[in-house]
Amino acid sequence: MSHYHYSADQLSQKQAYKFLTGAIAPRPIAWISTHNLETRVTNLAPFSFFTILSSRIPLVMLSVNRRPDGTPKDTARNLLAAQETKNETARTAGVIHIVTPELLSAMNQTAASLSFTDSELELLPDELQLLQEKDAPLAVENAKIRFNVRPFQHQLLTDRSDLPMTDIFYLEVTDFYFDETVFDAKREYILTEKLAPVARLAGNDYSHLGLLETLRRPD
Repeated sequence: MSHYHYSADQLSQKQAYKFLTGAIAPRPIAWISTHNLETRVTNLAPFSFFTILSSRIPLVMLSVNRRPDGTPKDTARNLLAAQETKNETARTAGVIHIVTPELLSAMNQTAASLSFTDSELELLPDELQLLQEKDAPLAVENAKIRFNVRPFQHQLLTDRSDLPMTDIFYLEVTDFYFDETVFDAKREYILTEKLAPVARLAGNDYSHLGLLETLRRPD
């Protein structure tokens, strides 16, 4: 078997991104809403550098790359501001929506680069309903699964020149919301096939749920 070989220290950032996102796939999508208390703007943006960290404390990880000038993106800025307040009574700093096929087009629209004074909510189609919970950012009510989250820990990654590169957030899930069509309340079980989560691939591609295979773990 022959392989193409690339040394990482010889790659451009674009090449590294293409190789990583093409190989590490599919990736779950965190479509997260956050609110800026100063501008009073609610941001809604998708991120596919997202995964589970812990269940002892329900934690998820969200990685938000910095802009080329080293400044944080709106979502990261809002989460950082929420962490800095250190208000233990504030249960929700963001709402993560799990993306399903009927939300895919709307989610894609919110990936547009907007000014920090503009809200991606303005890009949503009229058929999507927004939900305002107490002390929480606006949420997309049509989402079949939502997690309310707040910062647990934050880590700023810097490059080899000590310039800001990536904001990594360890987010505590404070509340889980499941639509009755995708949740077996008796067994407390998520119905994956009915949920049909959409995942991110490379480039402009997304993946839909396909064949499911069950394998029992060895004893």
